[in-house]
Amino acid sequence: MDFQPTEERRMVADMINKFIQNDYPLKARLDAGVSELGYNPQAYTQMAELGLIGALFDEDIGGFGGGGFDIATVFTELGRGLINEPFNDTALASGYIFAQTGHLDWVEHIISGTKRVALALIENGADYDWDMPETLATAKGDGWTLAGTKTSVKFSHGADAVIVSAKIQTTTGLSLFLVKGDAAGMTQHRFQTIDGGSACDISLTDTPALLLGAEGGSYEILDATAARCTLAVCAEALGLMDSIKTLTVDYLRTRQQFGTVIGKFQALQHRIAQMLLEIEQAKSAVTNAAKDLDAPTDERNRAISAAKYSIGRIGCYVAEEAIQLHGGIGMTWEYDLGHFAKRLVMIDHEWGDQDHHLMRYAQS
Repeated sequence: MDFQPTEERRMVADMINKFIQNDYPLKARLDAGVSELGYNPQAYTQMAELGLIGALFDEDIGGFGGGGFDIATVFTELGRGLINEPFNDTALASGYIFAQTGHLDWVEHIISGTKRVALALIENGADYDWDMPETLATAKGDGWTLAGTKTSVKFSHGADAVIVSAKIQTTTGLSLFLVKGDAAGMTQHRFQTIDGGSACDISLTDTPALLLGAEGGSYEILDATAARCTLAVCAEALGLMDSIKTLTVDYLRTRQQFGTVIGKFQALQHRIAQMLLEIEQAKSAVTNAAKDLDAPTDERNRAISAAKYSIGRIGCYVAEEAIQLHGGIGMTWEYDLGHFAKRLVMIDHEWGDQDHHLMRYAQS
């Protein structure tokens, strides 16, 4: 099977790379990360206008990609630039859910960047298990109301709406609801994430909501959404590793000790060589997951879990090894490496950590 990127994917990758070089300095990213929204809305809109979000969706719903390798291409480049804008848990997740539930008007807004919708799945004490929510949906007149709490909802502050998972007391299964950003009864407790960004704990009390899809029939939709988002975060980690590798190799080639560059020391050469081998293994895992994104469910989830476990293990190793090879400068705020390493380590805790996916892989 040919894994070489198509001309269209190379063009998308070049477009993102040029945007990062010309319009997305790291300082601007760091400043936006500690802002109220946790990202730069102008940068988000600009990248949407360039077609970045459209590459994540099929042509029949207004995009021009949507396959596993399209998603991997986009998010690898986003990782290389340490881009902080909410393209994963918001654009990719909500756009796919809207497409699967027939709300194509919302998909159009998502692709154009004119609307932003967060995804609220995880609850306190549930770890990474999103399939059995305690949030309760109750029919009220011609609509629904929600009651419950969601935790660590990324970039929900300032979003136009939030997609919330819930159970219906009279129906088995999992359901999805759309809650407007200014809905009555919804309280958001905002906090800054360690890697730069914004998240909220959300409380819902008799909050009006719109049912997306069939009652109790959204498990398969969310399972496919989780697969796409997990692939995306794995690809982002791959891009981060590539940038960390470049920073580390350049440092070893320029930093001098005992009258020579430290890259000539055999012990350090062995360590950087091992890092490069591990990154190649991570790349293979992401490629395999991208290939199987549209495979039957069990095969897809097995490949996704294998990739996420590998990314979690290798990502932590690469971050720690790079900082060790740099020494103290690697963790200073002024130097790029520490910010890349921080984001790379945090990725292990998004969409299931190593232990979660190792267990899922073993049970599949």
